[in-house]
Amino acid sequence: HKVIRAALNQAEREDLVVKNVCRQVKPPRKQRYEINPLSPDETRTLRETMRGHPDEALYVLALSTGMRQGEILGLRWRDCNLDNGYISVNRSLVFVVNDWYLQEPKTASSRRRIQLANEAVDAFGPHLRSQLEKRMALGEAWQDNDLVFPTDIGTPRRGANLVYRSFRPLLERAGIRRIRFHDLRHTAATLLLGEGVHPKVVSEMLGHSSVQLTLDTYSHVTPTMQQEAATKMNDILSG
Repeated sequence: HKVIRAALNQAEREDLVVKNVCRQVKPPRKQRYEINPLSPDETRTLRETMRGHPDEALYVLALSTGMRQGEILGLRWRDCNLDNGYISVNRSLVFVVNDWYLQEPKTASSRRRIQLANEAVDAFGPHLRSQLEKRMALGEAWQDNDLVFPTDIGTPRRGANLVYRSFRPLLERAGIRRIRFHDLRHTAATLLLGEGVHPKVVSEMLGHSSVQLTLDTYSHVTPTMQQEAATKMNDILSG
């Protein structure tokens, strides 16, 4: 609806159509998907199960930062500063049929720097060594795109392949219910907010356009946060 409306607006300006009939059509409501984050116990179980997994660093990064799948698969080594424990999110991997490109963030807030947890930094070491071994074994056959999480020959990795060949089998091995890869993002946000991390910090980490969006998305965590705030205020007032 949005694309057709814009096209007909332009056609109307150029006198190619009498009027934009799209203005008379009620646009569909944006479908809201119910978030399905992992519980703290499920998160710990998944973390233990992924130890030694070829994609361990990828999943630790997803769980600890809440990055989008495209941002993770589009992450380049030049964007990683492991000595100082942070990464810069500058691109997102996008596939169009059989072609791919690294897309710049749609909003300024999506371009961000994320401080990494020690677990994530530590996981990068074995991952880098494994990738270097693959590069040496393949020689000139390796396709260097500077990607942190490419295929075994260095090419960009499709999100669907990651889900079906790696993520779902990992969930089954861990004995955890099936969730979407995007629910790892919701898990990170829910756990951080539940531990009392300020919504502004969580919003910046996720690359949300506003704190309100973060609060609206994770409103199920807000009552607990308010109860904790009330308890702390009670402690302050009662001395």
